Amino acid sequence: MRILVTGGAGFIGSHFARRLVAAGDDVVVLDKLTYAGSLANLHGVSHDFRGGDIVDPTGVAAAARGCDAIVNFAAETHVDRSISSGADFLRTNVVGVHTLLEEARTSELRFVHVSTDEVYGDLPPGRSSKEDDPLHPSSPYSAAKAGGDLLVLSFVRTHGVDALVTRGSNTYGPNQFPEKLLSLFITNALDGEPLPLYGDGRQIRDWLHVEDHCAGIELALRGGNAGEIYNIGGGEEVENREITERVLELTGTDESLIRRVDDRPGHDRRYSLDTAKLDSLGWEKRWTLAEGLPATVEWYRENRHWWEPIKRSDEFRAYYERQYAALLTE
Repeated sequence: MRILVTGGAGFIGSHFARRLVAAGDDVVVLDKLTYAGSLANLHGVSHDFRGGDIVDPTGVAAAARGCDAIVNFAAETHVDRSISSGADFLRTNVVGVHTLLEEARTSELRFVHVSTDEVYGDLPPGRSSKEDDPLHPSSPYSAAKAGGDLLVLSFVRTHGVDALVTRGSNTYGPNQFPEKLLSLFITNALDGEPLPLYGDGRQIRDWLHVEDHCAGIELALRGGNAGEIYNIGGGEEVENREITERVLELTGTDESLIRRVDDRPGHDRRYSLDTAKLDSLGWEKRWTLAEGLPATVEWYRENRHWWEPIKRSDEFRAYYERQYAALLTE
């Protein structure tokens, strides 16, 4: 197929583009190249790159011309940034999704919308979110993603668009912008810098390697049904403080680097996904956290040339100062 991958210069999108090319598909990448997107992520990937914003109907139509499907990774994704300024999240994660859906409708394209487990909100111990569970987003980020999900389902019912939604758990691996928990903590630890751990550190996340996440999305693209939602979870629930300790061990640093900081507003305590629906299509995870985390740490250790310029940039330093500086000096 010829597939338009929006947000294909970002973390998960670039891994997905690489996977499609390896499978023999033609790939068009549409990316605005915001702070978290980089053409360096697509090094060695044969693709047709189009710079542009998914809220622009003209640019979307030009990029989608001749394609069979759109897979949407384009999103503002960082919860902390959504709390301090949510307007960009609504613009991209809701208005942008609407623009893509209109293109899928008029050009009769398959549309896969990549979403998140955060739309389900907090879960008590002992249960996992299923695709038909009610949505209880806690942050502006997850609320905007939930809005995009609902738009997709509405276009299926109202317009008959061949569209579906995937919802992934916390994803980690190479090339992740160093603002998320693991990518930030790994790079900070490698530089001997503090690791700002929110609250008591007992928030539970379900960790999923990026290659397994992309395999699940590809399976949904090729074999999923219109109007369906497919959970993609790692099946390995770990408290934030435990995974922080694993990072310290793997980087050869100690707990003196951990800084307990005030918990962020609305911080969900636990996520967990039931993946039975995707499992029934034949999805199988290849990475365990015991294998994936050391490999990820090693990638960051060997690829300082990729992340050091990011962390030294004016944009990143200004963000880090706003987010953590006052807390880390207490």
